[in-house]
Amino acid sequence: MGYPGKSYKRYAKPKRRFEKTRIEDEKRLIVEYGLRNKREIWKAHSVLRKYRTAARDLLAQKTAGTHPEEFERKRSQLLDHLYRYGLVGEGADIADVLALRVEQQLDRRLQTIVCRTGLARSPKQARQFITHGHIAVGGRRVTIPSYRVSREEETRIGYYESSPLTHEMHPGRTRIARTGVK
Repeated sequence: MGYPGKSYKRYAKPKRRFEKTRIEDEKRLIVEYGLRNKREIWKAHSVLRKYRTAARDLLAQKTAGTHPEEFERKRSQLLDHLYRYGLVGEGADIADVLALRVEQQLDRRLQTIVCRTGLARSPKQARQFITHGHIAVGGRRVTIPSYRVSREEETRIGYYESSPLTHEMHPGRTRIARTGVK
């Protein structure tokens, strides 16, 4: 038994360390999403692996002959959870869960959404604004760039009330944010 106060690793490293196509894809994702290191990609892969495992378990339960009501309840729980976090659409099915890509997971990070809504000029600047405490979700300061934003929280992202970026003419603000569109 380990030390209970110590966090454990929430990701798995790739099996093949020097696979050229995987390394190139990871570099592309790091640049596109402004990630700090490859560990963040591996964490996203682990989250998707958890969802795919749950979907495969549901399919196995369906073929094993469990009660249809229980299967439908678990299926709707999984799909509702994924819909709340914006990973699948309204009329999604288990096949859509199995087809999830890491880009869909990375698109739901606070850092990516801040950049895409125009609160920051680049993903790197979005990461800096978040870690320095300039971004709030629903009026509450969030300092974690990998924070997963749900669909309902997506419209409530803005600058923190006591941040200097709330002033219209601050040089760090983008033109879109200066015009009042958030």
